[in-house]
Amino acid sequence: MSLSSHDIALRRSPILNSKPLRHRPSLSPLPCAAASAPRNRRSKVIAAAAASSASSTAVTDGGAEKLPATKKALEQPGVRMVVELVGAFNELTERMNPLSTSSSQILFKALKLSIPALVTLPLSPDNRYPLSKALSVAVLLADLQMDAEVISAAILREVWETGTISIAEVRDRVGAGTGHLLYESLRLKKIPFKVDVLDDENVAAVRKFCLTYYDIRAIILDLALRLDTMRHIDYIPRYQQQIISLEVMKIHAPLAHAIGANFLSLELEDLSFRYLFPYSYLYVDSWLRSHVRGSKPLIDIYNEQLLQALKEDSILGNMTDDILVKGRYKSRYSTMKKLLKDGRRPEDVNDIMGLRVILRPKPGMKLAEMGERACYRAREIIQSLWKEMPHRTKDYIAKPKENGYKSLHMAVDVSEDGRARPLMEVQIRTAEMDMLAAGGTASHSLYKGGLTDPEEAKRLKAIMMAAAELAALRLKDIPSPNLNSVEIDQRGRVFHLLDKNGDGRISIEELMEVMEELGAQRDDAQEMMQLLDSNSDGSLSSEEFDLFQKQVELMRNIGDRDEQYKALLLQKLPMPDYGGLIKVQREELDNVTAGS
Repeated sequence: MSLSSHDIALRRSPILNSKPLRHRPSLSPLPCAAASAPRNRRSKVIAAAAASSASSTAVTDGGAEKLPATKKALEQPGVRMVVELVGAFNELTERMNPLSTSSSQILFKALKLSIPALVTLPLSPDNRYPLSKALSVAVLLADLQMDAEVISAAILREVWETGTISIAEVRDRVGAGTGHLLYESLRLKKIPFKVDVLDDENVAAVRKFCLTYYDIRAIILDLALRLDTMRHIDYIPRYQQQIISLEVMKIHAPLAHAIGANFLSLELEDLSFRYLFPYSYLYVDSWLRSHVRGSKPLIDIYNEQLLQALKEDSILGNMTDDILVKGRYKSRYSTMKKLLKDGRRPEDVNDIMGLRVILRPKPGMKLAEMGERACYRAREIIQSLWKEMPHRTKDYIAKPKENGYKSLHMAVDVSEDGRARPLMEVQIRTAEMDMLAAGGTASHSLYKGGLTDPEEAKRLKAIMMAAAELAALRLKDIPSPNLNSVEIDQRGRVFHLLDKNGDGRISIEELMEVMEELGAQRDDAQEMMQLLDSNSDGSLSSEEFDLFQKQVELMRNIGDRDEQYKALLLQKLPMPDYGGLIKVQREELDNVTAGS
């Protein structure tokens, strides 16, 4: 089990967008026949799949006769649920690495159990479909590289909330591990209600209790659910927003930091800061927004500039196989603490922006030595780009920390054209150093998260690592006689799960079986077979099914395409002046708070 580091990948940096990070949108759930008519967006997804099938059959004899049947087939609830099943499975598995056969089976079972219940439900109070809500949490956990049991428990948690399944049913139909995590997450949900006063002593005790007595994966699941809630609480009254945000600020954000899930803790802190202290958040946010050049964040510009310089250097190229540069902005909450708690002026907050260079040295007899030489060469290249501030330079490669931490730290002056800018922090390390740094911070994080005894923190870290290794061992790949040890590509996994007898084709009987598991009529399988079976042989080959999957994937990617087009348009169209941003947003905020 691995967790994302505190570095926010450049393409996901949220600083220029006050809204929380968005994930690739899942399909909006389709009601079954008894519910309301399908939404236009869903119809487009299914129509795209139909167009793919129609284009493949139009060139064959009698292809034209199949077209009238397409619309009728796609109106069947079973066909629509298969579209959901395939799309959701592929959306999640492409983010999970590595993915074993047993993990695929657990996730597939969870989706088959969840989709029939979730697609029939109306919109949630936050104006989201329950299936989209469940998948958004699952995607978050997949991005954190959690295992299939955790992701499955997240999806089934939304189903359990509706009262349509029990934990016993989850154990029987998906697996004991998933059922256990679902049960643990429900216990964790009640933790905040056990504290009367959220003072420092009580919340520290709560965090310590959670870290000591709960499955670490259930804690991460609960944190992901909390983050999803925080991203969508605009619809509830302001006083409820403040109660939830206070719990998150005092319990959940430090708990996320304690287990090393800093990606979660940073966003939880920022969102709770936003709802607890909206005016303070507004000023900090507006100041951070000012660090742009035209329409592009400065951190993006410096990242690209540095990566290009590193890759163009022939000496460094002879030492390394791969070069990665990660960029991050300081979080709004952390910036606020620097300004208020430490009493610094804005221009004295030096680590607003940060870059981390991760080098993978070429394999050889002296791999560690080669990696260290590459780090020093990268530092020389950075010194040629920007002015280094010697008093901020720290060489933890020549003199590692007591816990073995190795890295080069430096601060550079990126001011230009007479305009002063805060110093930018740069860290340089090898991939091995980066991995050890992430593991070595666990005990320190636990200490800050509520365990004041360093030895106790070390002991708990060992328990956490053992639990993660046990989960990984249980979910490692299981040899399957049907697969004949053939490597399966990402999109082919769902085909092999449907092809239960392993003959390389999906028969009508196998399609009927999955329809029944989804709670649909067996007749729907006949309609779907006619829709996708381009050569009319009564079964689906991997090529025919792959064509269907490509169309589902195409429509699911439309949201990402929209974000790409938006970024391109922002580069071509003039940006508004941020000079009056505070005034305008403050007036909007006054209107909102006055109506609460």
